[in-house]
Amino acid sequence: MALPLIKKLQVLSGTLALSLLQPATGLAESFGAGISNSQWYLAESVFECSLVHEVPGYGRAVFRHRAGEKLSFFLESESYLMRPGRGSLVVEAPAWRPGVAPKPVGKVTVTEGRRQVTLETRQAVILAQGLLKGMRPTLTRAAWYDDSPVRVQVSSINFDGKFQRYRSCASNLLPVNIDQIQRSQIRFATASKRLSDADRAQLDNIVAYLMADPTVERVFVDGHTDRIGSRIDNRALAEERANVVAQHLKNRGVDPDLITVRAHGDQYPVSGRPAENRRTTIRIQREGDLPQLQQASSYGGAPAG
Repeated sequence: MALPLIKKLQVLSGTLALSLLQPATGLAESFGAGISNSQWYLAESVFECSLVHEVPGYGRAVFRHRAGEKLSFFLESESYLMRPGRGSLVVEAPAWRPGVAPKPVGKVTVTEGRRQVTLETRQAVILAQGLLKGMRPTLTRAAWYDDSPVRVQVSSINFDGKFQRYRSCASNLLPVNIDQIQRSQIRFATASKRLSDADRAQLDNIVAYLMADPTVERVFVDGHTDRIGSRIDNRALAEERANVVAQHLKNRGVDPDLITVRAHGDQYPVSGRPAENRRTTIRIQREGDLPQLQQASSYGGAPAG
């Protein structure tokens, strides 16, 4: 009688061992920092403010605010843990705050690559407000390797103090970033070389950046005209337009040695519309930038035939 019982126990033991070796579908795999290892790190400058949170086992969560842009949020991971597709984002209470209902934020897109999730400003603000209230933003998405859910949790522990410093950093950001101004242009009315108030404000933003970035090597200021009038008159007008812009930069404190002024007249049109050709372009070259063709100021327009 004992032998059949022993065999049954052996079969049951083997089945249990096999089940432990197989992946458990349907069980959530959670990644998140706890009380002892939750940290937020602030990287601050006049160009960008970033709040970085390490998510053990997953990667990192980042609030980012670039000069001239709004707050954004993204998740980065070196491993492909979540399957590309639509994930669910909620702001929920941590385990030590039972009874608090979660707040759905909405569906978010999970993509391939290192930066799997990027949130626009509205969702990023909701996450920050939740963290300030001691809540825990949680993203849930199916795993890459099976159908079990993966949960990435962002901890609110030690967030509040760093976020106050982040706010101070954000208030001191430059009005623009390099991507917004590296290639700029000022438009002019027919035969005009006068700057409007809006033009001066745009140039002042460029000045603010130039004064803050020590890697700027050269500022190219190129004057252009439409094809109305003679070539000689247009060349002279283009030079006047370029000098007006360059002089404004100098008057605001930009080193004259950085500025290269060039006049092209109607040689490099960018459009068949005359209004789009009456312009002065400003191109900023920094250390490490690849050299560009001299006619880059025409923004890709072919020389007139």
